Amino acid sequence: MAALKAIKVPNVRWPGGCFADEYHWRKGIGRDRAVTLNPNWGGVTEDNSFGTHEFMDFVGQIGSEAFVSINLGTGTPQEAAEWLEYLTASPATTLGKERGANGRAEPYKVAFLGIGNESWDCGGNMSPEYYLSQMKIHSRFVRNFNPAQQDTQKMLRIAVGPGGAGLGGPSGPRPS
Repeated sequence: MAALKAIKVPNVRWPGGCFADEYHWRKGIGRDRAVTLNPNWGGVTEDNSFGTHEFMDFVGQIGSEAFVSINLGTGTPQEAAEWLEYLTASPATTLGKERGANGRAEPYKVAFLGIGNESWDCGGNMSPEYYLSQMKIHSRFVRNFNPAQQDTQKMLRIAVGPGGAGLGGPSGPRPS
């Protein structure tokens, strides 16, 4: 932690890689977390012990900004919207109360929101046109309710880029 603080990491993205487009945020909150298989990492078990609160605590401890990636591959716009509400809504809302019951009463600050990840490959083998249609729908419903981010510190929504030669996309290299 000290080393990361010392180099002043500006932002940290999570979840990442192929895992992002199969991650369901409710599995990573609360005490009783689902243990699932992660087919992208060779079928190893994922105990979801590092979830939303652990990530937000981590970026806070190293003085970094949170870059949260929503699940565009297997998730729904409603799931993404509820995660952002859980993260950023007032403690008076149902999801804000749930966040408080899980250890954080105050809304989190989410500086960057990734709309999917690796959509050209393991995130759904999407064509650019299909990704764009899904990105438009999801980005419409993911709102940041944190009062501190309504004026000058608004959350930035970030689309994924295309794959390609050398980028790991459709013509890029594949691990063996």
